[in-house]
Amino acid sequence: MKKTFSNTYIFIYSAVLVVVAALILTVVSVSLKPLQTKNQQAETKQMILKTIGVEATRDNAAELYAKHITEDDGYYRFDGGIVLPLKGTGLWGPIWGYLALDSTSTVVGAVFDHKGETPGLGGEIATDKFAQRFIGKKMDSQAIHLAKNADHSNPYEVDAISGGTMTSNGVTAMLAKAYDDYSNLRKEATE
Repeated sequence: MKKTFSNTYIFIYSAVLVVVAALILTVVSVSLKPLQTKNQQAETKQMILKTIGVEATRDNAAELYAKHITEDDGYYRFDGGIVLPLKGTGLWGPIWGYLALDSTSTVVGAVFDHKGETPGLGGEIATDKFAQRFIGKKMDSQAIHLAKNADHSNPYEVDAISGGTMTSNGVTAMLAKAYDDYSNLRKEATE
């Protein structure tokens, strides 16, 4: 004989199940938050260190960061230069990165990342191959910009991402913003 349940029983059972599941998820989320924050901080330190040629792991990132980087008004300074933080918007969401400049405003390292750009297209900004395009470029009298068929002898042009126009535009915009901030910082230093 098949057992049947009333609509009230099914509703109460479902409500209890949803509440228990929500409670479990909340407890897990709250308890993991400190670990997530620590991992995000370690990843940021790894990215900054990578721009100056120092490879770090999550385990040694804090130690190496303290050894090589000093923070000053939102900028990261290293022996002989500065690391500019970059924040912008790509096609599908936030993009970010760091650009290391030596004392002559020449790029010595770069790293970029994204939250949801299309793999193989805009997602290419997270590759070392893309970051290497910036080495040797300048941020002294104007910002670096991405261009189709870039003139490689131009110290301010980098090849845009084929098929990633919106992401390329986002990278160009965040480089322009970083250049403006960097120019203001340099003006303040000379005053």
